[in-house]
Amino acid sequence: MKIKLYIFLLTFITLDVCSQITVTDNDIIDIGDNIYEALDSVSGSMIQVGPAGANQTWDFSSLQQNAVNIITHVDPISTSFGLMHPTSNICAQDDGEDIYFKKSSTAIEIVGFDDQPLVNPILALPLPLTFPMQISTGPIIALNELESNAFLPDSLAPLISFGATHVIDSINIQVTIESTYDVDGYGDVIIPMGTFPALRLYVTTSNTQSVSFYCTDTVFGLASGWYPAPQQLFPTDTETDYYYQWWSNNPNVKMGLVNIDVDEYGDNYGEIKFLTNNVTSTTQEDNLQVSVFPIPATDIITIYSEKDMITDLTLRDINGKLILADQFEKYKDLSLDGVARGIYYLTLKIEDRELTKKIILE
Repeated sequence: MKIKLYIFLLTFITLDVCSQITVTDNDIIDIGDNIYEALDSVSGSMIQVGPAGANQTWDFSSLQQNAVNIITHVDPISTSFGLMHPTSNICAQDDGEDIYFKKSSTAIEIVGFDDQPLVNPILALPLPLTFPMQISTGPIIALNELESNAFLPDSLAPLISFGATHVIDSINIQVTIESTYDVDGYGDVIIPMGTFPALRLYVTTSNTQSVSFYCTDTVFGLASGWYPAPQQLFPTDTETDYYYQWWSNNPNVKMGLVNIDVDEYGDNYGEIKFLTNNVTSTTQEDNLQVSVFPIPATDIITIYSEKDMITDLTLRDINGKLILADQFEKYKDLSLDGVARGIYYLTLKIEDRELTKKIILE
């Protein structure tokens, strides 16, 4: 009896271990891979991230495609700014932006954007992914911009330096990044294009921007130097993002299956990105030829269509509630006066083509 029980337990444990997967650099995007990323900005607000732990089933089969974006991956040398990112070995071209990565067996790191190299790489994905696993990085300086002062009056120099200096010469803006990556579960993920074995990754990333000034003592010269910006004028700004991703070692995937932005309590913001192979049901952004700016916005956003046709627009909040609806031809200055600050989703439709854009109202 004890022998049978031991064999039963051994079999159970073996099956449990074998059901886990490992995601390596061989399972992640490479040059030549095209990724079709769908966006659900309406029904996605009803989706829950589900529990952590072993042998889970996360069912996202009800996700709807409101827009589809193609992300292409090319050799950095073939791009406009490739020579500015000598450590990059793959470039993702996403919605008009070139994002330069360094891919290795231990990590996927961001090394720059367009013509902006980073001071230090930003960890995008630690590798290999296994369960359980937790990695923290930072704080690291990602951006360190030095500019000549062209807009601040020198009268602020005594305030900045407690009366010790008289002229503001330069401004230094630093952005530091601190992140935690936690593989907190494994199991099966169900999305409209199929069921896949996956690891769930929970990411917390803090982005801190700080400002300092080089001020000159024009009287004695002894107090010249760098001074931190007064908090009442330029407060140190920290933004923290939280999101869940599901990664698979399925050779047909190559990218995160699902990405869900959440708040600090784990509640879904309403925007969910997921992989799709159904690119015919929703027209992609490039084919719709509509420009929306500025983003972030304050009181007005301008919408410009390259086609002189009637365009239907709707603006919804992160819970899918309709805020406003309108129509226009070619051009529209959309007033957001009276709309509360926050995140919204603007959907534009021309005939059978549709595009949804995230709008940040500050």
